[in-house]
Amino acid sequence: MKQFGGPAAFIDRNDINTDEIIPAKYLTEITKKALAPHLLEDLRLEGQDFDPHSPNMQEARVLITRSNFGCGSSREHAVWALEVNDINVVIGESFARIFRQNMFNCGILAVELSKDDLDRLFALKGKVMVEVDLAGEKLIATSSDARVECSFSLNPFDKKLIGAGGWLAFADANY
Repeated sequence: MKQFGGPAAFIDRNDINTDEIIPAKYLTEITKKALAPHLLEDLRLEGQDFDPHSPNMQEARVLITRSNFGCGSSREHAVWALEVNDINVVIGESFARIFRQNMFNCGILAVELSKDDLDRLFALKGKVMVEVDLAGEKLIATSSDARVECSFSLNPFDKKLIGAGGWLAFADANY
C-alpha cells in the first residue's frame, strides 16, 4: 500500500483554482514532467510571501490549505502538476468535486477536515511533518513544539482507490 505524508507546506487561502495550480499556458505540454517547475507559479497570497520554488515547497509532500481547493476548470493537468512534484496529500476544508476525484484517480489523497482542525494545523510553528494512517482514517501533524491529531473519513471505494495508488493501479489489480 502506498504511504502518505511527509513534510508539509501551508497555503493559507480559500478558492485556489486550477489556473493557479498550473497556468493554462502549460496545457500544451506533452509530458507530466514538463509541468513540474510550474506548480503554483501564478499563485498570489495577499499579504503573505509565497515562493513556489522555496526549499520548503520543493521538499513538501503534503499541502495544507483552506476551502474549495482546485476550483475552476476541471483540467487534470493541475493534479498532474501535484503528482510530478511528489505531493501525495492535500489537506483542506473542501475540494472542487471533479478536482478531488482526479486526485484520487492519480493516487493523491484529498483529506477534508473541519475549519477548527485546519486552524489547529495552521497554528503549528516551524517545520511540520504529517503522517497519515489511511486504514485508521487519521493524520498526525508534528512540529518541534506541538502535535495535532485529526480524524477524517473516506468512502470505501475512495479508500480502496487511493490505497491501490490510483485508478490505473486499482483497475490492474481488480479487472
